[in-house]
Amino acid sequence: MRILMVGDVIGRGGRHTVCGLLPILRSELNIDFVTVQGENLAGGFGLTRDTVADLLDSGADVVTSGNHVWDRKEFIEHLDDPALPALRPMNYPAAAPGRGSIDTGPVAVVNLIGRVFVGEFDSPFDAVDDLLASGWGKGKPIIVDFHAEATSEKAAMAWHLDGRTAAVCGTHTHVPTADARVLPGGTAFVSDLGMVGSPDSVIGMHVDDVLARFLTGVPRRMRPVERGPMKFNSALIEVDEQTSLALSIERVDRKWTV
Repeated sequence: MRILMVGDVIGRGGRHTVCGLLPILRSELNIDFVTVQGENLAGGFGLTRDTVADLLDSGADVVTSGNHVWDRKEFIEHLDDPALPALRPMNYPAAAPGRGSIDTGPVAVVNLIGRVFVGEFDSPFDAVDDLLASGWGKGKPIIVDFHAEATSEKAAMAWHLDGRTAAVCGTHTHVPTADARVLPGGTAFVSDLGMVGSPDSVIGMHVDDVLARFLTGVPRRMRPVERGPMKFNSALIEVDEQTSLALSIERVDRKWTV
């Protein structure tokens, strides 16, 4: 089985890139299953039902998210729609709307959020341990989108789950890392998938907006770059269907123009 995990999609430019490129990649690379990190879909902050639908129509099977999942209030009610394969991080309190894991049949997906430099959340380690101890996802590939800032926290999670999940792939920083590998127990890992957005930007946002914040300290709305050259960052994981563990992981990075 071949699983593609796509990094943070930034605004309209990122969505159009996914819509144009993902159908091609699914065919070219014989991909069986796709997750896309979607917390920056709508204007760079949050998700809407329509922007999630764009990804699903382009070939995504599950859309994950992170700390910006609550930014679009109109989307919160859709998180409880069992027919919509969109996740919020599992280690939010149980009373929060939505779900943090989904068993699609062929593949089980877990969405976690880190605590180092990100915020106050329940332990992602305890949350995933409790889920796996229940027998959830047994007998099929389990893949984890760990939305976290610190590379150390992401690496620790991968080692913690080594041999228990097919993959742990980091998101959130929008910066792709070069450490993709399969750990000894059979879990594929990369610290950060990267993003789908403009390379001529600061993590997908207009350079002038970001510079103004750093140079003046004054809050300023950040706008995603929506036109021009785009980059598509992802990782392809090949899974042994007998063991449900990873055989290989390789970066899949492409260029696109919108």
